[in-house]
Amino acid sequence: MESKELINKSAKKIWQKWSIAIRITPLIILLALLKILTHYLGWEVLELNALFTSLVAGTIFLIGFLISGVLSDYKESEKLPSEISASMKSLVDDTYTIYKTKNTLTALEFIEFQKMFCNSLINWFYKKEKTKVILKKISEMNHFFIELDKEGVQAGYIIKMKNEQNNLRKMILRIDTIRDTNFVDSAYTILEAMGFLIGCCLLIIKIEPFYASLFFTLVVTFLIAYMFLLIKDLDNPFDYSSNGESGTEVSLKPIHDLRKLLIDFI
Repeated sequence: MESKELINKSAKKIWQKWSIAIRITPLIILLALLKILTHYLGWEVLELNALFTSLVAGTIFLIGFLISGVLSDYKESEKLPSEISASMKSLVDDTYTIYKTKNTLTALEFIEFQKMFCNSLINWFYKKEKTKVILKKISEMNHFFIELDKEGVQAGYIIKMKNEQNNLRKMILRIDTIRDTNFVDSAYTILEAMGFLIGCCLLIIKIEPFYASLFFTLVVTFLIAYMFLLIKDLDNPFDYSSNGESGTEVSLKPIHDLRKLLIDFI
């Protein structure tokens, strides 16, 4: 059983590492066939010149601009699942403390609510629940705070839990903004156009010997296509509904670990 899990983990890591390269393999094969076709049909009508190298350099500059922009959001996104898990764990700990000291039914019901909320949160990451539903459930915590206040729970506990509730709301809204907003749509458009132009030019540029021409055509196309897809993936690190928890998606392990912890809690 352990060896099977080890094999699955190894296969998952390999897929995560090479997923983008595998996705663009059909494009590279198509371009290789087209390059061979244009060579034997005599359609290589352009000579390598400084204008073409300037176009490639400009594309690389644009790629650098885009990746520096999306990396800042990605670095922030990496922290959010852990921070959400920490806020929820703090809520659970405070509620458990109240339950043990006051032996109140409201605290026990609140713990059960938090268990259900954790499941709903994972469904939300996979877009099985809408953002407004999650926000409504966060607001429903107020009902438990009101009841706990009526039962004489210290104000310090309730204020602390209200702060964690507010933190959860802010992080949910931040994730929703990141996954529904592209970095700069117009920049993606010009990058797509420049990549397409470079690919077309490489097909009709004559470089001797032919195998060197074929090699550089495939290498340049591979690098541009790979970086474009990498930037698109980094721009939405919460796209679990399409890609699952693989590739460049931010790990949800902290939230999964919390859910496992809550299953047998109390």
